[in-house]
Amino acid sequence: MVKEKTHINIVVIGHVDSGKSTTTGHWTFKLGGIDKRVIERFEKEAAGMNKRSFKYAWVLDKLEAERERSITIDIALWKFETTMYYCTVKADCAVLIIDSTTGGFEAGISKDGQTREHALLAFTLGVKQMICCCNKVGYNPEKIPFVPISGFEGDNMIERSTNLDWYQGPTLLESLDQINEPRRPSDKPLRLPLQDVYKIGGIGTVPVGRVETGILKPGMVVTFGPSGLTTEVKYVEVHHEALQEALSGDNVGFNVKNVAVKDLKRGFVASNYKDDPAKEAANFTFQVIIMNHPGAKVLENGDAGFVKMIPTKPTVVETFSAYPPLGRFAARDMRQTVAVGVIKSVEKKDASGAKVTKSAVKKGGK
Repeated sequence: MVKEKTHINIVVIGHVDSGKSTTTGHWTFKLGGIDKRVIERFEKEAAGMNKRSFKYAWVLDKLEAERERSITIDIALWKFETTMYYCTVKADCAVLIIDSTTGGFEAGISKDGQTREHALLAFTLGVKQMICCCNKVGYNPEKIPFVPISGFEGDNMIERSTNLDWYQGPTLLESLDQINEPRRPSDKPLRLPLQDVYKIGGIGTVPVGRVETGILKPGMVVTFGPSGLTTEVKYVEVHHEALQEALSGDNVGFNVKNVAVKDLKRGFVASNYKDDPAKEAANFTFQVIIMNHPGAKVLENGDAGFVKMIPTKPTVVETFSAYPPLGRFAARDMRQTVAVGVIKSVEKKDASGAKVTKSAVKKGGK
């Protein structure tokens, strides 16, 4: 597969009911990702539930409970294409959807609102570029364009709208093409956190995830932390197209030899067994900022400090200096962000005695 365009990962964030699903669904439809007949079917079904305005939201909201309650419950992944980039709604860039209605805006930026919190989490977890979309109509307006749109009507998403002729700035699509191509740390050792693991008939076990650092190739021997399981990669694909190598930033699926689905779990980290393989953390020290922790005994709201953590379950973490994507964290409780921070040091366990498959042994793995 020849990559003519760079893949850009986008996360769509914002307060509940700000219009995230409607905007993303309509956006995907306008860019040719959804057949018109599907939208017409959604419109008919939504009208039957007296929810006609949700026809675009149903592109992403597929669960029956989501459609009945008019709220997104599960995450959704979609892809589309701009003039310059292949885009996967997953995050090199964040699109922050802001509810511009009276009451909706105030709710989003209130203490318990999600607008402010989502923006903070996006920055904490490494998203360096953001586009703010004012729907239903550290900040630098030159770096963060505010784009007035209508997620339902489609105004200003792909083409300029006469309904918003007072606005002279770029459309949402043009704003995406203006973002800077993110730096891809492909020169670092491989780190690929698993998002899920599937068993596909006739193929076998297929883990999926995003290559955070390094390169993944067919024939490579990989070690999965924290278990230490080592095996060979049979093939790699992105968006159902085979790749000779996957670079950092790619969302991939890859088939592994002689490994059962039960041997891998979400949260495991794939790495090159020859080059600093991922290992289970015995303990780690992180620098933390307390955001919202009522009844604190030591660190109070606004305090910063260094904390040593001993995991109660096997886990893989890395220092922020070595692997930034695996060195950030956000602690949440009761729907609130309690603390954010970065990992400064990690003491790792010895992975000797872990399972090594026959194919990995033939390839010279351990």
